[in-house]
Amino acid sequence: MNTPLIHRLGRVDYEPTWRAMQRFTTERTTETPDEIWFCEHPPVFTLGLAGKEEHLLKNIDVPLVRIDRGGQITYHGPGQLITYLLLDLRRRNLKVRELVTRIEQALIDMLNTYGIVAARLPGAPGVYVAGAKIAALGLRIRNGCSYHGLSLNVDMDLTPYAAINPCGYAGMPVTQLAALCGECKTERVADCLLGHLLENLS
Repeated sequence: MNTPLIHRLGRVDYEPTWRAMQRFTTERTTETPDEIWFCEHPPVFTLGLAGKEEHLLKNIDVPLVRIDRGGQITYHGPGQLITYLLLDLRRRNLKVRELVTRIEQALIDMLNTYGIVAARLPGAPGVYVAGAKIAALGLRIRNGCSYHGLSLNVDMDLTPYAAINPCGYAGMPVTQLAALCGECKTERVADCLLGHLLENLS
Protein backbone atom coordinates (compact mmCIF):
# COMPACT_ATOMS: atom_id res chain seq x y z
CA MET A 1 0.00 0.00 0.00
CA ASN A 2 2.93 2.38 0.63
CA THR A 3 4.34 2.00 -2.90
CA PRO A 4 2.71 4.71 -5.04
CA LEU A 5 1.17 3.99 -8.41
CA ILE A 6 3.18 5.76 -11.12
CA HIS A 7 1.49 7.54 -14.04
CA ARG A 8 3.39 9.07 -16.96
CA LEU A 9 0.98 11.51 -18.55
CA GLY A 10 3.21 13.06 -21.22
CA ARG A 11 2.45 16.67 -22.20
CA VAL A 12 -0.94 17.68 -20.83
CA ASP A 13 -2.76 20.98 -20.31
CA TYR A 14 -2.36 22.46 -16.85
CA GLU A 15 -5.90 23.16 -15.69
CA PRO A 16 -7.50 19.76 -16.45
CA THR A 17 -4.58 18.06 -14.69
CA TRP A 18 -4.99 20.28 -11.65
CA ARG A 19 -8.74 19.55 -11.54
CA ALA A 20 -8.00 15.83 -11.80
CA MET A 21 -5.70 16.08 -8.77
CA GLN A 22 -8.44 17.83 -6.83
CA ARG A 23 -10.98 15.14 -7.73
CA PHE A 24 -8.58 12.36 -6.86
CA THR A 25 -7.89 13.90 -3.45
CA THR A 26 -11.57 14.58 -2.73
CA GLU A 27 -12.67 11.07 -3.68
CA ARG A 28 -9.81 9.05 -2.18
CA THR A 29 -10.35 6.91 0.92
CA THR A 30 -8.02 5.53 3.57
CA GLU A 31 -7.54 2.51 1.28
CA THR A 32 -6.68 4.48 -1.88
CA PRO A 33 -3.07 3.88 -2.98
CA ASP A 34 -0.87 6.95 -3.27
CA GLU A 35 0.03 8.09 -6.77
CA ILE A 36 2.88 9.98 -8.45
CA TRP A 37 2.16 11.69 -11.76
CA PHE A 38 4.94 12.71 -14.14
CA CYS A 39 4.12 15.16 -16.93
CA GLU A 40 5.02 18.31 -18.81
CA HIS A 41 2.79 21.32 -19.48
CA PRO A 42 2.43 23.81 -22.33
CA PRO A 43 3.57 27.32 -21.29
CA VAL A 44 1.65 28.61 -18.25
CA PHE A 45 2.23 30.79 -15.20
CA THR A 46 0.64 29.57 -11.96
CA LEU A 47 -0.03 31.75 -8.95
CA GLY A 48 -0.50 30.27 -5.47
CA LEU A 49 -3.22 31.03 -2.94
CA ALA A 50 -1.42 33.95 -1.32
CA GLY A 51 0.32 34.92 -4.55
CA LYS A 52 0.54 38.54 -5.65
CA GLU A 53 -0.06 39.42 -9.29
CA GLU A 54 2.57 42.16 -8.98
CA HIS A 55 5.16 39.38 -9.34
CA LEU A 56 4.03 39.07 -12.97
CA LEU A 57 6.21 41.82 -14.38
CA LYS A 58 5.00 41.91 -17.97
CA ASN A 59 2.51 40.27 -20.30
CA ILE A 60 4.17 37.84 -22.70
CA ASP A 61 0.99 36.07 -23.84
CA VAL A 62 1.48 33.16 -21.47
CA PRO A 63 -1.75 32.36 -19.58
CA LEU A 64 -1.89 32.91 -15.81
CA VAL A 65 -3.84 30.43 -13.70
CA ARG A 66 -4.67 31.10 -10.05
CA ILE A 67 -4.45 27.83 -8.17
CA ASP A 68 -4.74 26.37 -4.67
CA ARG A 69 -1.15 25.49 -3.78
CA GLY A 70 1.09 27.50 -1.52
CA GLY A 71 3.74 29.84 -2.86
CA GLN A 72 3.92 32.67 -5.33
CA ILE A 73 4.21 32.70 -9.11
CA THR A 74 6.13 30.18 -11.15
CA TYR A 75 6.42 29.10 -14.78
CA HIS A 76 5.79 25.73 -16.37
CA GLY A 77 6.67 24.85 -19.94
CA PRO A 78 7.87 22.09 -22.28
CA GLY A 79 11.18 20.56 -21.19
CA GLN A 80 10.35 20.92 -17.50
CA LEU A 81 9.62 17.76 -15.50
CA ILE A 82 6.48 18.11 -13.37
CA THR A 83 6.01 15.62 -10.55
CA TYR A 84 2.68 15.58 -8.74
CA LEU A 85 2.68 13.81 -5.37
CA LEU A 86 -0.72 12.51 -4.29
CA LEU A 87 0.16 11.12 -0.89
CA ASP A 88 -1.66 10.20 2.32
CA LEU A 89 0.55 11.91 4.89
CA ARG A 90 -1.15 10.26 7.85
CA ARG A 91 -0.49 6.78 6.49
CA ARG A 92 3.15 7.72 5.94
CA ASN A 93 3.41 9.41 9.37
CA LEU A 94 4.63 12.61 7.71
CA LYS A 95 4.14 16.22 8.73
CA VAL A 96 4.05 18.84 5.99
CA ARG A 97 7.46 20.31 6.79
CA GLU A 98 9.02 16.84 6.82
CA LEU A 99 7.43 16.06 3.46
CA VAL A 100 8.89 19.23 1.96
CA THR A 101 12.32 18.37 3.37
CA ARG A 102 12.18 14.84 1.95
CA ILE A 103 11.13 16.05 -1.50
CA GLU A 104 13.98 18.56 -1.51
CA GLN A 105 16.40 15.84 -0.39
CA ALA A 106 15.26 13.53 -3.20
CA LEU A 107 16.00 16.31 -5.68
CA ILE A 108 19.40 17.03 -4.12
CA ASP A 109 20.28 13.31 -4.19
CA MET A 110 19.13 12.96 -7.80
CA LEU A 111 21.15 15.97 -8.94
CA ASN A 112 24.17 14.55 -7.15
CA THR A 113 23.99 11.48 -9.42
CA TYR A 114 24.58 13.91 -12.29
CA GLY A 115 27.58 15.38 -10.49
CA ILE A 116 25.65 18.55 -9.58
CA VAL A 117 25.98 20.01 -6.08
CA ALA A 118 22.55 21.35 -5.09
CA ALA A 119 21.27 22.85 -1.85
CA ARG A 120 18.33 24.42 -0.06
CA LEU A 121 18.08 28.16 0.60
CA PRO A 122 16.71 29.18 4.02
CA GLY A 123 13.15 30.48 3.76
CA ALA A 124 12.89 29.70 0.04
CA PRO A 125 11.42 26.23 -0.69
CA GLY A 126 12.94 24.49 -3.66
CA VAL A 127 16.41 23.41 -4.74
CA TYR A 128 19.24 25.64 -5.95
CA VAL A 129 22.58 25.27 -7.71
CA ALA A 130 25.08 28.03 -6.95
CA GLY A 131 22.17 30.28 -5.95
CA ALA A 132 20.14 29.65 -9.12
CA LYS A 133 16.81 27.86 -8.82
CA ILE A 134 16.56 24.55 -10.63
CA ALA A 135 13.47 23.11 -8.91
CA ALA A 136 10.35 24.70 -7.44
CA LEU A 137 8.06 23.12 -4.89
CA GLY A 138 4.45 23.85 -3.97
CA LEU A 139 1.90 21.67 -2.17
CA ARG A 140 -1.69 21.66 -1.02
CA ILE A 141 -2.79 19.49 1.90
CA ARG A 142 -6.45 18.49 2.13
CA ASN A 143 -7.79 16.01 4.70
CA GLY A 144 -4.26 14.91 5.48
CA CYS A 145 -3.40 14.22 1.82
CA SER A 146 -1.08 16.13 -0.51
CA TYR A 147 -1.38 17.16 -4.11
CA HIS A 148 0.58 19.46 -6.44
CA GLY A 149 4.31 18.80 -6.08
CA LEU A 150 7.51 19.90 -7.79
CA SER A 151 8.84 21.19 -11.10
CA LEU A 152 12.40 20.51 -12.25
CA ASN A 153 13.99 22.43 -15.12
CA VAL A 154 15.52 19.95 -17.55
CA ASP A 155 15.83 21.40 -21.06
CA MET A 156 13.44 24.29 -21.58
CA ASP A 157 13.17 27.85 -22.79
CA LEU A 158 13.99 29.85 -19.65
CA THR A 159 13.07 33.20 -21.26
CA PRO A 160 9.58 33.42 -19.65
CA TYR A 161 11.16 33.54 -16.19
CA ALA A 162 12.31 37.08 -17.05
CA ALA A 163 8.65 38.12 -17.01
CA ILE A 164 8.17 37.15 -13.35
CA ASN A 165 9.78 37.29 -9.96
CA PRO A 166 10.27 33.51 -9.66
CA CYS A 167 8.47 32.30 -6.54
CA GLY A 168 8.23 35.95 -5.48
CA TYR A 169 11.97 36.70 -5.47
CA ALA A 170 13.00 39.62 -7.63
CA GLY A 171 16.01 38.85 -9.81
CA MET A 172 16.15 35.19 -8.80
CA PRO A 173 18.33 33.41 -11.38
CA VAL A 174 17.16 30.07 -12.77
CA THR A 175 19.07 27.19 -14.30
CA GLN A 176 18.46 23.75 -15.75
CA LEU A 177 20.03 20.34 -16.22
CA ALA A 178 20.83 20.85 -19.90
CA ALA A 179 23.07 23.82 -19.05
CA LEU A 180 24.74 22.10 -16.11
CA CYS A 181 25.39 18.60 -17.44
CA GLY A 182 23.85 18.28 -20.90
CA GLU A 183 20.90 16.14 -19.78
CA CYS A 184 17.90 16.91 -21.98
CA LYS A 185 15.51 13.94 -21.63
CA THR A 186 12.72 14.47 -19.10
CA GLU A 187 11.80 10.77 -19.26
CA ARG A 188 15.29 9.74 -18.19
CA VAL A 189 15.30 12.34 -15.41
CA ALA A 190 11.90 11.09 -14.22
CA ASP A 191 13.27 7.55 -13.89
CA CYS A 192 16.22 8.80 -11.84
CA LEU A 193 14.10 11.10 -9.66
CA LEU A 194 11.53 8.39 -8.99
CA GLY A 195 14.07 6.15 -7.31
CA HIS A 196 15.20 8.94 -5.00
CA LEU A 197 11.61 9.97 -4.21
CA LEU A 198 10.67 6.43 -3.27
CA GLU A 199 13.77 6.12 -1.10
CA ASN A 200 13.13 9.40 0.71
CA LEU A 201 9.39 8.83 1.15
CA SER A 202 9.62 5.26 2.43
